[in-house]
Amino acid sequence: MTLGHAQTDKTDALRQGFRSELEKAGVAGGSLVVVREGKLIAEEHYGLANIEKKQPANAATIYHWASNTKPFTGIAILQLRDRGLLKLDDPVTKYLPELRRIHNPFGSMDEITIRHLLSHSGGFRGGTWPWRNNKPWEPFEPTEWSQLVAMFPFTEVLFKPGSKFSYSNPGIIYLGRIIEEVSGEPYEAYIDKNILRPLGMHSSYFDKTPPHLLPHRSHSYFIREGKRTEGRFDADTGITVSNSGLNAPVADMAKYLNFLLGSPPARGGVDPASADWVVGGRAFNYDTVLKRSSLEEMWQPLLKAETDANGNAGFTTDIGLIFFLDQRDGRKLIGHGGDQNGFISYIEFIPASKTASLFVLNTDVAGKPGADLISGLRRSLRELF
Repeated sequence: MTLGHAQTDKTDALRQGFRSELEKAGVAGGSLVVVREGKLIAEEHYGLANIEKKQPANAATIYHWASNTKPFTGIAILQLRDRGLLKLDDPVTKYLPELRRIHNPFGSMDEITIRHLLSHSGGFRGGTWPWRNNKPWEPFEPTEWSQLVAMFPFTEVLFKPGSKFSYSNPGIIYLGRIIEEVSGEPYEAYIDKNILRPLGMHSSYFDKTPPHLLPHRSHSYFIREGKRTEGRFDADTGITVSNSGLNAPVADMAKYLNFLLGSPPARGGVDPASADWVVGGRAFNYDTVLKRSSLEEMWQPLLKAETDANGNAGFTTDIGLIFFLDQRDGRKLIGHGGDQNGFISYIEFIPASKTASLFVLNTDVAGKPGADLISGLRRSLRELF
């Protein structure tokens, strides 16, 4: 058997396994993509994006990527650093003096840096709201910065900043606010202009779906005790947009994977002597989005991420700047996940082999069946690498 045939057999098995596992778990719809050196080597779309309308999932289906928004926020911060507009070791209060209202029993709030926020080590709690009852009348997330600021006097730092990892959504919200303060633009506009559009992610956006893209927008679902319910459609992530507001089709996200790998698309007039290729009649280079050295800086391990600040089991990896890191057969694996409002996603890539993968589901399956599904999908993709 040739190497090419062996690879085809593996990708066929991956696609078949993906469909089988999603069907067994009761997932309504989902998509999977694997790219290597700028080429799409595996793609699968399963089931329905909208059960009621019997709308099939496909490459144009727009999913909610939840916390996979966070790396875009991190990339934006590194852009601003490279442009000389901020430093990673600047105190957060230099840009957000309101944070001085938070109680810090471990010292001054001025000691918490942008780097701490990027590595989830600032000492802040995990959730945005300290309370939530999931009532249909409740806002999905806080909608105004002033609402968060009003909670600051009732908020405390939970551990010495920089001493440990604890996944924190508020910390990433603060990064989004810093992007706005430094750039003078709304977060969504900055990311669109400086990341999405340069990468050709023209069907990607934040929160409310534009009318022309509504036919492609996936609904979301929950399965609890064998019963399926529908999630909120087009949920407004409000002030938490830098945490979890991204909506995009997998066709766009594949372009993002190529950027992470530094692999230009297989078509487009690639100049083999450089990282340039032709987009819309002009030469383009990934460094116009973020220098490769800065991107690789985000992948350097800073802290163990095995438990959170309360000692609960967490990730079994290291944390860099936003990205999570693991090792397999001596190779570095880098990734991030997303889980919100019924959408589950995971992105992982291996720079050494120029290979990256993602999967996204529009159904959140509760309990052990859901956990087994996600771990099984991740394992299947890693075996392909």
